[in-house]
Amino acid sequence: MGLLVKKPMEILMQEASAEDSHSLKRSLSALNLTALGIGAIIGAGIFVLTGTAAANHAGPAIVLSFVFAGIGCAFAGLCYAEFASMIPIAGSAYTYGYATLGEFFAWIIGWDLILEYLFAASTVAVGWSGYFARIMKVVGFPIPDALANAPYRVEGTHTLIRTGAIVNLPAVLLVLGLTTLLVIGIKESAGFNNVIVAVKLTIVLLVIGFGLMFIKAGNWHPFIPPVEVADATTGATRFGWPGIFAGAGVIFFAYIGFDAVSTAAQEAKNPKRDLPIGILASLASARSSTS
Repeated sequence: MGLLVKKPMEILMQEASAEDSHSLKRSLSALNLTALGIGAIIGAGIFVLTGTAAANHAGPAIVLSFVFAGIGCAFAGLCYAEFASMIPIAGSAYTYGYATLGEFFAWIIGWDLILEYLFAASTVAVGWSGYFARIMKVVGFPIPDALANAPYRVEGTHTLIRTGAIVNLPAVLLVLGLTTLLVIGIKESAGFNNVIVAVKLTIVLLVIGFGLMFIKAGNWHPFIPPVEVADATTGATRFGWPGIFAGAGVIFFAYIGFDAVSTAAQEAKNPKRDLPIGILASLASARSSTS
Protein backbone atom coordinates (compact mmCIF):
# COMPACT_ATOMS: atom_id res chain seq x y z
CA MET A 1 0.00 0.00 0.00
CA GLY A 2 1.15 3.52 -0.78
CA LEU A 3 0.35 4.74 2.72
CA LEU A 4 2.77 2.23 4.21
CA VAL A 5 5.70 2.95 1.90
CA LYS A 6 8.93 3.52 3.78
CA LYS A 7 11.60 6.07 2.98
CA PRO A 8 14.82 4.24 2.06
CA MET A 9 17.77 4.71 4.35
CA GLU A 10 19.95 5.64 1.37
CA ILE A 11 17.79 8.68 0.62
CA LEU A 12 17.70 9.68 4.28
CA MET A 13 21.48 9.48 4.56
CA GLN A 14 21.89 11.55 1.38
CA GLU A 15 19.63 14.21 2.87
CA ALA A 16 21.56 14.08 6.13
CA SER A 17 24.93 14.56 4.42
CA ALA A 18 23.79 17.21 1.93
CA GLU A 19 25.46 20.59 2.40
CA ASP A 20 24.50 23.54 0.21
CA SER A 21 23.17 27.07 0.55
CA HIS A 22 19.78 25.76 1.70
CA SER A 23 21.02 23.24 4.28
CA LEU A 24 21.24 23.89 8.01
CA LYS A 25 24.57 25.02 9.48
CA ARG A 26 26.40 22.37 11.49
CA SER A 27 27.45 24.33 14.56
CA LEU A 28 26.41 22.31 17.63
CA SER A 29 28.81 20.24 19.70
CA ALA A 30 27.94 17.47 22.15
CA LEU A 31 28.00 20.05 24.96
CA ASN A 32 25.55 22.29 23.09
CA LEU A 33 23.23 19.34 22.47
CA THR A 34 23.40 18.32 26.13
CA ALA A 35 22.53 21.86 27.18
CA LEU A 36 19.66 21.85 24.66
CA GLY A 37 18.26 18.69 26.24
CA ILE A 38 18.66 19.97 29.80
CA GLY A 39 16.98 23.23 28.84
CA ALA A 40 14.01 21.34 27.43
CA ILE A 41 13.73 18.99 30.42
CA ILE A 42 14.18 21.41 33.31
CA GLY A 43 11.17 23.67 33.06
CA ALA A 44 8.03 24.65 34.91
CA GLY A 45 6.91 21.01 34.95
CA ILE A 46 9.69 19.92 37.29
CA PHE A 47 8.91 22.60 39.86
CA VAL A 48 5.13 22.19 39.70
CA LEU A 49 4.19 18.69 38.57
CA THR A 50 6.43 16.85 41.03
CA GLY A 51 4.68 18.54 43.95
CA THR A 52 1.32 17.79 42.37
CA ALA A 53 2.28 14.12 41.99
CA ALA A 54 3.25 13.91 45.67
CA ALA A 55 0.10 15.63 46.93
CA ASN A 56 -2.46 14.02 44.64
CA HIS A 57 -0.98 10.61 43.89
CA ALA A 58 1.98 9.08 45.72
CA GLY A 59 2.62 10.98 48.96
CA PRO A 60 6.07 10.30 50.47
CA ALA A 61 6.43 7.36 48.08
CA ILE A 62 7.03 9.93 45.34
CA VAL A 63 10.62 8.67 45.62
CA LEU A 64 9.49 5.36 44.11
CA SER A 65 7.59 7.26 41.42
CA PHE A 66 10.88 8.92 40.50
CA VAL A 67 12.54 5.51 40.27
CA PHE A 68 9.89 4.07 37.94
CA ALA A 69 9.76 7.24 35.84
CA GLY A 70 13.56 7.17 35.63
CA ILE A 71 13.51 3.59 34.32
CA GLY A 72 10.97 4.56 31.65
CA CYS A 73 12.97 7.67 30.70
CA ALA A 74 16.17 5.63 30.46
CA PHE A 75 14.69 3.13 28.00
CA ALA A 76 13.06 5.91 25.96
CA GLY A 77 16.35 7.81 25.92
CA LEU A 78 18.25 4.73 24.77
CA CYS A 79 15.77 4.22 21.93
CA TYR A 80 16.10 7.84 20.82
CA ALA A 81 19.90 7.63 21.07
CA GLU A 82 19.96 4.49 18.91
CA PHE A 83 17.68 5.98 16.26
CA ALA A 84 19.57 9.28 16.29
CA SER A 85 22.82 7.43 15.66
CA MET A 86 21.33 5.33 12.84
CA ILE A 87 19.38 8.17 11.17
CA PRO A 88 21.18 11.45 11.97
CA ILE A 89 18.67 13.70 10.24
CA ALA A 90 16.23 16.34 11.48
CA GLY A 91 12.67 15.19 12.05
CA SER A 92 13.02 13.17 15.25
CA ALA A 93 10.30 10.52 15.64
CA TYR A 94 8.70 11.56 12.34
CA THR A 95 11.81 10.56 10.38
CA TYR A 96 12.31 7.39 12.44
CA GLY A 97 8.69 6.39 11.81
CA TYR A 98 9.00 7.14 8.07
CA ALA A 99 12.03 4.84 7.80
CA THR A 100 10.64 1.96 9.86
CA LEU A 101 6.82 2.04 9.86
CA GLY A 102 5.84 3.88 6.70
CA GLU A 103 4.42 7.17 5.48
CA PHE A 104 1.00 6.90 7.15
CA PHE A 105 2.42 6.33 10.63
CA ALA A 106 5.01 9.04 10.03
CA TRP A 107 2.18 11.44 9.11
CA ILE A 108 0.40 10.68 12.38
CA ILE A 109 3.61 11.03 14.39
CA GLY A 110 4.46 14.30 12.64
CA TRP A 111 1.13 15.86 13.57
CA ASP A 112 1.49 14.53 17.11
CA LEU A 113 4.85 16.28 17.37
CA ILE A 114 3.39 19.53 16.03
CA LEU A 115 0.61 19.39 18.62
CA GLU A 116 3.09 18.46 21.37
CA TYR A 117 5.38 21.42 20.71
CA LEU A 118 2.42 23.74 20.06
CA PHE A 119 0.79 23.09 23.42
CA ALA A 120 4.09 22.79 25.29
CA ALA A 121 5.33 26.15 24.00
CA SER A 122 2.01 27.91 24.65
CA THR A 123 1.74 26.42 28.16
CA VAL A 124 5.25 27.54 29.08
CA ALA A 125 4.63 30.99 27.60
CA VAL A 126 1.43 31.42 29.61
CA GLY A 127 3.15 30.19 32.77
CA TRP A 128 6.06 32.57 32.23
CA SER A 129 3.61 35.40 31.62
CA GLY A 130 1.94 34.79 34.97
CA TYR A 131 5.25 34.94 36.84
CA PHE A 132 6.34 38.02 34.89
CA ALA A 133 3.07 39.83 35.66
CA ARG A 134 3.50 39.10 39.38
CA ILE A 135 7.08 40.38 39.35
CA MET A 136 6.01 43.57 37.58
CA LYS A 137 3.29 44.09 40.20
CA VAL A 138 5.79 43.64 43.03
CA VAL A 139 8.27 46.15 41.57
CA GLY A 140 5.51 48.71 41.04
CA PHE A 141 4.75 48.35 37.32
CA PRO A 142 1.56 46.29 37.22
CA ILE A 143 0.39 44.97 33.87
CA PRO A 144 -3.37 45.44 33.31
CA ASP A 145 -5.29 42.17 33.59
CA ALA A 146 -6.73 42.79 30.13
CA LEU A 147 -3.19 42.56 28.68
CA ALA A 148 -1.92 39.61 30.74
CA ASN A 149 -4.65 36.99 30.26
CA ALA A 150 -6.24 35.02 27.46
CA PRO A 151 -9.56 36.32 26.06
CA TYR A 152 -11.21 32.98 26.82
CA ARG A 153 -10.85 30.17 29.33
CA VAL A 154 -12.18 26.63 29.13
CA GLU A 155 -14.64 25.42 31.73
CA GLY A 156 -15.16 21.69 31.83
CA THR A 157 -14.33 20.15 28.48
CA HIS A 158 -16.23 22.23 25.94
CA THR A 159 -17.50 25.51 27.44
CA LEU A 160 -15.63 28.70 26.53
CA ILE A 161 -15.96 31.53 29.04
CA ARG A 162 -15.13 35.14 28.09
CA THR A 163 -12.60 36.54 30.55
CA GLY A 164 -12.82 40.17 29.51
CA ALA A 165 -9.12 40.21 28.59
CA ILE A 166 -7.81 41.31 25.20
CA VAL A 167 -4.55 39.40 24.79
CA ASN A 168 -1.82 37.80 26.89
CA LEU A 169 0.78 40.30 25.74
CA PRO A 170 3.80 39.04 27.77
CA ALA A 171 3.29 35.51 26.40
CA VAL A 172 3.01 36.81 22.83
CA LEU A 173 6.14 38.93 23.16
CA LEU A 174 8.08 36.01 24.68
CA VAL A 175 7.19 33.72 21.75
CA LEU A 176 8.06 36.43 19.21
CA GLY A 177 11.36 37.16 20.95
CA LEU A 178 12.45 33.53 21.02
CA THR A 179 11.31 33.03 17.44
CA THR A 180 13.46 35.99 16.38
CA LEU A 181 16.43 34.50 18.23
CA LEU A 182 15.98 31.18 16.42
CA VAL A 183 15.75 32.92 13.06
CA ILE A 184 18.97 34.87 13.72
CA GLY A 185 21.03 31.69 13.90
CA ILE A 186 21.76 28.44 15.68
CA LYS A 187 25.00 29.71 17.25
CA GLU A 188 23.22 32.61 18.92
CA SER A 189 20.37 30.36 20.01
CA ALA A 190 22.76 27.80 21.47
CA GLY A 191 24.71 30.48 23.32
CA PHE A 192 21.55 31.95 24.83
CA ASN A 193 20.34 28.47 25.77
CA ASN A 194 23.66 27.72 27.52
CA VAL A 195 23.21 30.80 29.70
CA ILE A 196 19.62 29.90 30.56
CA VAL A 197 20.60 26.32 31.40
CA ALA A 198 23.31 27.59 33.76
CA VAL A 199 20.70 29.74 35.50
CA LYS A 200 18.26 26.82 35.71
CA LEU A 201 20.82 24.46 37.21
CA THR A 202 21.84 27.13 39.72
CA ILE A 203 18.21 27.56 40.77
CA VAL A 204 17.72 23.79 41.12
CA LEU A 205 20.83 23.50 43.30
CA LEU A 206 19.67 26.44 45.44
CA VAL A 207 16.26 24.82 45.90
CA ILE A 208 17.96 21.59 46.97
CA GLY A 209 20.35 23.42 49.31
CA PHE A 210 17.70 25.54 51.04
CA GLY A 211 15.20 22.69 50.99
CA LEU A 212 17.48 20.52 53.12
CA MET A 213 16.75 22.81 56.07
CA PHE A 214 13.03 22.04 55.89
CA ILE A 215 13.19 18.24 55.77
CA LYS A 216 11.00 16.61 58.43
CA ALA A 217 11.43 12.84 58.66
CA GLY A 218 8.07 12.57 60.37
CA ASN A 219 6.36 13.42 57.09
CA TRP A 220 7.72 10.21 55.58
CA HIS A 221 5.46 7.96 57.67
CA PRO A 222 3.64 6.05 56.44
CA PHE A 223 5.99 5.92 53.47
CA ILE A 224 3.29 4.37 51.26
CA PRO A 225 -0.02 5.79 52.54
CA PRO A 226 -3.05 3.50 52.26
CA VAL A 227 -5.30 3.96 49.26
CA GLU A 228 -8.02 6.54 49.87
CA VAL A 229 -10.83 8.05 47.82
CA ALA A 230 -9.78 11.43 46.46
CA ASP A 231 -13.07 12.28 44.71
CA ALA A 232 -16.32 10.70 45.88
CA THR A 233 -18.11 11.80 42.72
CA THR A 234 -15.80 10.02 40.27
CA GLY A 235 -14.44 7.38 42.64
CA ALA A 236 -10.87 8.44 41.89
CA THR A 237 -8.30 7.28 44.42
CA ARG A 238 -4.81 8.31 45.49
CA PHE A 239 -1.86 6.85 47.39
CA GLY A 240 -0.90 3.19 47.61
CA TRP A 241 0.80 1.45 44.71
CA PRO A 242 -1.73 2.75 42.16
CA GLY A 243 -0.85 6.27 43.30
CA ILE A 244 2.86 5.53 42.94
CA PHE A 245 2.46 4.50 39.30
CA ALA A 246 0.12 7.41 38.61
CA GLY A 247 2.75 9.73 40.08
CA ALA A 248 5.39 8.12 37.87
CA GLY A 249 3.29 8.97 34.83
CA VAL A 250 3.00 12.61 35.90
CA ILE A 251 6.74 12.84 36.59
CA PHE A 252 7.59 11.25 33.23
CA PHE A 253 5.59 13.99 31.53
CA ALA A 254 7.58 16.59 33.49
CA TYR A 255 10.86 15.17 32.15
CA ILE A 256 9.84 15.02 28.51
CA GLY A 257 12.25 17.11 26.47
CA PHE A 258 15.27 14.95 25.80
CA ASP A 259 13.66 14.01 22.49
CA ALA A 260 14.13 17.63 21.38
CA VAL A 261 17.86 16.93 20.99
CA SER A 262 17.15 14.65 18.04
CA THR A 263 15.49 17.51 16.13
CA ALA A 264 18.88 19.25 15.92
CA ALA A 265 20.53 16.38 14.03
CA GLN A 266 21.36 18.42 10.94
CA GLU A 267 22.79 21.26 13.02
CA ALA A 268 25.23 19.00 14.90
CA LYS A 269 28.88 18.84 13.85
CA ASN A 270 29.10 15.07 14.30
CA PRO A 271 25.51 13.83 14.71
CA LYS A 272 26.26 10.10 14.83
CA ARG A 273 28.49 10.60 17.86
CA ASP A 274 27.12 13.76 19.46
CA LEU A 275 23.36 13.08 19.33
CA PRO A 276 23.45 9.95 21.56
CA ILE A 277 25.80 11.78 23.93
CA GLY A 278 23.50 14.81 24.05
CA ILE A 279 20.34 12.75 24.62
CA LEU A 280 21.72 10.47 27.34
CA ALA A 281 23.87 13.11 29.05
CA SER A 282 21.01 15.63 29.23
CA LEU A 283 18.65 12.99 30.60
CA ALA A 284 21.19 11.81 33.19
CA SER A 285 22.11 15.36 34.23
CA ALA A 286 18.53 16.48 34.61
CA ARG A 287 17.54 13.36 36.54
CA SER A 288 20.48 13.58 38.94
CA SER A 289 20.00 17.30 39.61
CA THR A 290 16.28 17.05 40.36
CA SER A 291 15.80 13.65 41.95
